[in-house]
Amino acid sequence: MREKIEALRACLEKHAPLVIAYSGGVDSAYLLAAAHQFLGDKMLGVIADSPSLPRRALADALALAEKIGAPVEVIATEEMHDENYVSNPVNRCYFCKAELFAKLDRLAHERSFGAIAYGENADDAQQFRPGRQAAGEFAVLAPLKHAGLTKAEIRTLSRELGLPTADAPAQPCLSSRIPHGTPVTSQALAMIERGEDLVRSLGFKIFRVRHVVGENKVLARVQIAPAEMPRIQPVNAALVSGLRAVGYEDVEIDPAGYRGPSL
Repeated sequence: MREKIEALRACLEKHAPLVIAYSGGVDSAYLLAAAHQFLGDKMLGVIADSPSLPRRALADALALAEKIGAPVEVIATEEMHDENYVSNPVNRCYFCKAELFAKLDRLAHERSFGAIAYGENADDAQQFRPGRQAAGEFAVLAPLKHAGLTKAEIRTLSRELGLPTADAPAQPCLSSRIPHGTPVTSQALAMIERGEDLVRSLGFKIFRVRHVVGENKVLARVQIAPAEMPRIQPVNAALVSGLRAVGYEDVEIDPAGYRGPSL
């Protein structure tokens, strides 16, 4: 592990000053902390803000950056104006990342930063990641992957630094709750955000509210982590009524639960 940390340090120092694409998730939070530790003021974290980012997630990310002591700026991204993104193809994430990296590339050139880095890790190469193509097009660095750091190792290192993200579940953008082929709209994203805020308020930690548009109604398909499924029954009425108040005409509790990447 120490050899990997030294490889990470060498990569960061080689390309400083650096812009860090920061989201507040497990990987980017550790990358931000490591960059701040190794580079001091020769780095800047940047968060992309759009309707697909929950307000709670933005606030948490900014609070964490303040705790770390790392400088972070928020920029607005405009993927919602791109029909390629809004049409929600399988490679939707490519268009989101291309929009982000285009803005970061411009910022880096205007302020004389040496490069841009983002939080891809060594495990991500085994997964379908459309954003990787955009990263390649803009020569965005992946220092964690370069150092060979896996998700589990990043969680361990985050724990050593006292980062609250060490044990945080994966939390992709709100658009990921909309099935591919169903258009991404600001209204749908707002409903998903309010719906997931409700589920969280009922005490659940790992879950998704899937936004399913039918011919005559909009359905909320709620997926709860299997370990938390026994807790649904006592709050089922509040869950259903709350989601209907959000705007969902029907609510379905997925009996299979949520089995996505919680680690």
